[in-house]
Amino acid sequence: MRVKRFAAVALAGVMGMSMLAGCGDSGKDESTTAAKSDATEATDATEAASEEEAIKTTLTVWGPAEDQSPDYGEWLQTTCEAFKKEHPNWDITFDYGTCSEGDAGKTVTQDVSASADVYMFANDQLQTLIDAGAISELGGSTADYVKSTNSQAIVDSITVDGGIYGVPFTTNTWFMYYNKKTFTEDDVKSLDTMLEKGKVSFPLTNSWYIAAFYLANGGTLFGDGTDNDAGINFGGDNGKAVTDYLVDLVNNKNFVNDESGVGISGMTDGSISAMFSGSWDYAALHDALGDDLGIAVMPTAKIGGADKQLLSFAGSKAIAVNPNCEYPQVAVALALYLGNEASQESHYTARNIVPCNTSLLESDAVKGDELVTAQNATFDTTAFIQPFVPKMGNYWTPAENFGKSLVNGEVTHDNAADMTESFNTSLNTDVAQ
Repeated sequence: MRVKRFAAVALAGVMGMSMLAGCGDSGKDESTTAAKSDATEATDATEAASEEEAIKTTLTVWGPAEDQSPDYGEWLQTTCEAFKKEHPNWDITFDYGTCSEGDAGKTVTQDVSASADVYMFANDQLQTLIDAGAISELGGSTADYVKSTNSQAIVDSITVDGGIYGVPFTTNTWFMYYNKKTFTEDDVKSLDTMLEKGKVSFPLTNSWYIAAFYLANGGTLFGDGTDNDAGINFGGDNGKAVTDYLVDLVNNKNFVNDESGVGISGMTDGSISAMFSGSWDYAALHDALGDDLGIAVMPTAKIGGADKQLLSFAGSKAIAVNPNCEYPQVAVALALYLGNEASQESHYTARNIVPCNTSLLESDAVKGDELVTAQNATFDTTAFIQPFVPKMGNYWTPAENFGKSLVNGEVTHDNAADMTESFNTSLNTDVAQ
């Protein structure tokens, strides 16, 4: 009853709103202007009607395979069908496709007009989607809903030049899992203490993770993360100190580079006692360790002789609307429905997708969950909002390659200064288009 009542209220608000403030990148080309015009006309027609206009349409919806799997209650299909029942005047046929949030940026932009009307995306791809004219800016009551039901950090994560793109449904970050039989709650505050007591895996060759150490010691990514021209600074004395720390880390007998599932398999069989990952690994780890599974925010690392707080990348995942959709009022209403409080609650129940809706986070259903607590505490206290400025694209491959050089022993204390500066130069070198 709670889900149905909330959905009705939320969607009643949708039908009395200016649904789309714009589509794609504001004012850039004629197709964007036309999309805005279409959205405005659709909104005016909706607001003028006391009841929804009779519409018959096929709506293409893309989401990750897990959301469509019977193992997780076919969450996406179930939620879309519930939406359909809320709108008897809309004769909707749903056409589902598989596309993970992390792949949306490259998949949707391959052929925007042939892509999904509604899809899920990770916010680090937002600028790519905007530049391709593949995502609609949301306005009116939809934007108001996003602002009023999320923290400012979440709102900022899907905002560009003051425009809101997408309905957020979860934070997207990583933190630490550990075996309580090996480590205490005090132990896990320090990575160095942990390495004295048990095996710790860390995905050092994954560029999403390695930045944690450089950010901890004063490294910067585009200033506060939003200044494209500020570039990346992982060099200098601070950067060398981090590189020296990582050289020691890979040579520590208790360090294991986490790649190809090494971390989760080691946690499962007991050969590894800690790993760094996100909510997506919770179910498997909990099945394996039960009450012995601990979850914690990021630890500190003793870099240059001082304890420095490691910082994980953080962002959000959201529901997007394609500006090429035939009926914007239907697509926007569905996007809001898939990301509203009730749907976040069912998503959490189905797949442990940690909600970001502020009211839901205060509910008895989730506030006692250590996974929710850890993920949101990480987002709030030990994370750096991942930049989505255009030049962030220069970061990924050099960071991955430098991690590989560390693990392979190519970086040593003797060449740490030179290798760090070369690494920093590569981070600021534009990727060939």
